[in-house]
Amino acid sequence: MLNIVLLNGGRGAATLIPALLDRQGLHVTSVVNAYDDGKSTGEIRSFFGMLGPSDIRKVQQLMLPMDDPHYDSNLALFIHRYPLKCERDNVLEDLRSFASGQRDSLPDITLSSPSVLASLRIFINHFLDSLRLIEQVQGRQFSFSDCSLMNCLYAGAFVAFNRNLEEATKAIDRLFRLRGIVLPTSNDNLFLVALRENGEMLYSEAEIVELRSNVCIDRVFLLDHNPDRTRFEQLSIADKRAYLEQHHCSVTVSPGVVLALRQADIIIYAAGTQHSSLYPTYMACGLSTSIADNRSAYKVLVTNIGADYETPTYKASDYLRGAYRYLTLTGSHHRALSELFDSVLINQSYRKADETYVIYDEDGYEDLHVKRFVGDYESEVSPGKHDGNKLIDAILHSYEKGSISEI
Repeated sequence: MLNIVLLNGGRGAATLIPALLDRQGLHVTSVVNAYDDGKSTGEIRSFFGMLGPSDIRKVQQLMLPMDDPHYDSNLALFIHRYPLKCERDNVLEDLRSFASGQRDSLPDITLSSPSVLASLRIFINHFLDSLRLIEQVQGRQFSFSDCSLMNCLYAGAFVAFNRNLEEATKAIDRLFRLRGIVLPTSNDNLFLVALRENGEMLYSEAEIVELRSNVCIDRVFLLDHNPDRTRFEQLSIADKRAYLEQHHCSVTVSPGVVLALRQADIIIYAAGTQHSSLYPTYMACGLSTSIADNRSAYKVLVTNIGADYETPTYKASDYLRGAYRYLTLTGSHHRALSELFDSVLINQSYRKADETYVIYDEDGYEDLHVKRFVGDYESEVSPGKHDGNKLIDAILHSYEKGSISEI
């Protein structure tokens, strides 16, 4: 059994994780950060003072066992969102009826697994009891508009497990008997912001994700609270950067992630949105040390196929440079590139006419001494996206044989 640890975002590993889970002899652990603060996740964070469960939910959904007789109802539970114009009183009445045992559906999803029913009733009760008090203290009402039902369940589990997101995530894992493990990078409830090269501030993870501009992001930071937008905008670029550097909070990588990295045979830095999904994970204190200290693990980075608004000018070498920069931002002990990366997989195929493909810049690797595997890792069915099986074949082959054509 090979232990595979994947550092990824929510949707960033949507092709890789299912392909890994379909292989025999692989034990898969996905590590994601939980700084999402958009839409219903932002509402959950605002009321419950917790990290955002959305990316955890997306990856756990990929891990639902499809041979489970309750798969259809479990999947429906994970993907259900309340309508934009739902009636709050109706939602609360449905949740109370379910929690009290008067009904076995949530909201129109009939749940037939006794263990799932029992646990979800506990989580919903914790959610409702806690929400009632929070609303009284904050003097405002929670909005269920476009709210993910599972986000409410995660909030209830978070309360049930003494406000520990890692333990709540593990409980969801056990409840649905997932095919792999998902772990939050850290349990520290901080907020992601970014400073762009032109001095513009992005005040939330949602603003980073929704960015539609070719002005690059200079750096991301983690804060314990967001500064007042009006006052902060009066600062010069130099003062903005100084403030953010002074107030950047270091987070400690969760114990479960440390253990997974120590036991890993292969560590994969997945493709994805860098500043919102991946760099915040890399910044966690103890993460790079745990990776470097596992000298027997094979460590491979997968570069993106297409450019995005977070990294509009990135070439293939920039993905490795960016990852290394954020992995070495924290910690007193300097880590060499070779301690964190053994190889990099670079796509070089062009199937989609309107895709802005990431350019392979061979000269960009002159001072980056890692093995490079350049090939066709693009999906033929979904051009512009990775083919998970191609990536796994390349990674396992290089791990086991070391005989892929090397540059």
